[in-house]
Amino acid sequence: MFLFTFTSQFDLNMERLIALFRNKYFLAITFFVAWMIFFDKNDVLSQYDYHTEVNKLQTEKDFYTQEIKVINKDLIELDSDLTTAEKYAREKYFMKKENEDVFVIVKKDKEEDKE
Repeated sequence: MFLFTFTSQFDLNMERLIALFRNKYFLAITFFVAWMIFFDKNDVLSQYDYHTEVNKLQTEKDFYTQEIKVINKDLIELDSDLTTAEKYAREKYFMKKENEDVFVIVKKDKEEDKE
């Protein structure tokens, strides 16, 4: 008895499934969804790539915006005070006065010592 009900239930489900696949609207919608997901110019994989690229560019934009703020602050500071400009020139560009010598000390990394 149990086998008979299982078989008839299975047959009923198969008939519903076959009827569903014969439905032209179901086939059209399935084809459209498959086309949009896999084959279209703006498929899901492309959208994911675009989204990750936009996020990467946004982080770069934020980084450069912060750098511009720091550089503008330094520029205002350099324009306002001559001693700050002199200090900046000495540290960044190793400039010196006529009667001075500049010694540059470079620290070795621990990784370079091991090699």
